[in-house]
Amino acid sequence: MARPRLETKRAPLPAVIRADGAFEGYASLFGLRDTCGDIVERGAFAASLQRSGAEGVKLLWQHRAEEPIGVWTEIVEDARGLKVRGRLDLSVARAREALSLIGAGALDGLSIGFRTLRAANDPKSGARRLLELDLIEISIVTFPALPQARIGAAAAPSAAEPRDAAAAFAQKLARLRMSSAAQSFETKLRRAALALERRSVRAGAHPRATADASSLPV
Repeated sequence: MARPRLETKRAPLPAVIRADGAFEGYASLFGLRDTCGDIVERGAFAASLQRSGAEGVKLLWQHRAEEPIGVWTEIVEDARGLKVRGRLDLSVARAREALSLIGAGALDGLSIGFRTLRAANDPKSGARRLLELDLIEISIVTFPALPQARIGAAAAPSAAEPRDAAAAFAQKLARLRMSSAAQSFETKLRRAALALERRSVRAGAHPRATADASSLPV
């Protein structure tokens, strides 16, 4: 019997994550048809999780097996779907990048990597009902396939640790970048104005051309 192929499904996550990289939410929701025409049924992950537990499921970057970026601390099925808790390993550069991108709202998806062990086609809707899945990994990715499934909140922070620390950092970084761009644009304008003034002085039309371009900020 041929080994089932590895498949993926994505769900969005909000731009909320703790400064230490902890987050929680849902990687999959039961009973909802996704953009691929599949419906994950309740209990589809039960046997797989019993075999491997959360520690047997990898937390990857964009489904790249060579780029683990953290660990899943808890993965359970409840009445709603596949609930997950994870933590990015911020000693890894890619995990720090993910933290910043999530905080900025540029990265907004989770995707499960799995093999289908049992499925049934629904003749009325044409959907494929996924009955049993072998869960291999869950990745942080760019685009979601199931808009209704999402990480609802960061893991509960301590009283001294604001939930939006990553978002605040990303906003501050964006402001710094904008400030730097504005300063660069201003410098170019000043250099252009200085060049015009020097040409005017050479033509005897303007006395102000003594500023040294090297004194302008870069």
